[in-house]
Amino acid sequence: MLSTVASPEIDSIALLRERLNTVLKGKESVVHFVLVTLLAQGHLLLEDRPGLGKTTLAKALAGALGERFARIQCTPDLLPGDITGFSIFNQKTQEFEFREGPVFAEVLLADEINRATPRTQSALLEAMAERQVTVDAQRYQLPPQFFVIATQNPTDQHGTYPLPEAQLDRFAMKLSIGYPEPEDERKMLSMAVGEADGFPADSDPIFAPQQLIQLQNDVARVHVDSRLQDYLIALATATRNHPHVSLGVSPRGVLTWQRASQAHAFLDGRNYVIPDDIQATAIPVLKVRLGVDHDDATPLIQEFLETTPVPSYDAPSNITRRP
Repeated sequence: MLSTVASPEIDSIALLRERLNTVLKGKESVVHFVLVTLLAQGHLLLEDRPGLGKTTLAKALAGALGERFARIQCTPDLLPGDITGFSIFNQKTQEFEFREGPVFAEVLLADEINRATPRTQSALLEAMAERQVTVDAQRYQLPPQFFVIATQNPTDQHGTYPLPEAQLDRFAMKLSIGYPEPEDERKMLSMAVGEADGFPADSDPIFAPQQLIQLQNDVARVHVDSRLQDYLIALATATRNHPHVSLGVSPRGVLTWQRASQAHAFLDGRNYVIPDDIQATAIPVLKVRLGVDHDDATPLIQEFLETTPVPSYDAPSNITRRP
């Protein structure tokens, strides 16, 4: 039987979900996929207009995890060293000392990432891919739970630089928050009364030290049957052979999709993946990495799901749901 997760860790996930749903009213689906991305050890890209709660979401997540939070406001004059850090000469010691940049936080918000120049965007590439940075030929390790939430403006807005495909492929998912419903917006206004910054100040950590890493390791051990891996490969092959797709899913993308499916199953209380997990994560995983000849890839993704045969799969008897 696959290992189970202790109830305190399950309680922590439930509390984290509740807190994020409190600061992001009426966006339960968005919160769910934020948790999927976090547990899958991925990074998240939010494409939306300003003022919809992206920064509030990132700060609430960092506070709940008890981790350091840093925010980078991406502008055309931002330099790579403003992200990674730089070496300065110490007159007293007569040696160069490295000063860490904001990338060394556990939770990093890169706001309006597509307003930065391609050179500066590339400064995040090594950090996101390998959780390390190289400055002056020296490598510096980032925290193992390093998590990037990047926001980008719609590409039709002025002053934006398209993200290169290699960088897009480092994101696990692409989500949009969207405007809240009137009732949810009314609740948000009521909560903000009496709060200096407009939101309740609830930043007490929910997770114990190293607890997130343990949960991510548990997700990595969620069982994936070989028939479901063949299903993932068939879906990926379909994206690579479609006439309206200029860039299909890469092998790295397939690995990310499998890990996202494992995290989705984990949050549903299972130690095994089923086809529903693969299908549920398809749109946010594929939207960030498919090259299509129009803005919205959703219809094509739905077409892949509808035309690719779904394997018949029942969980083996020696694999059970988590308590």
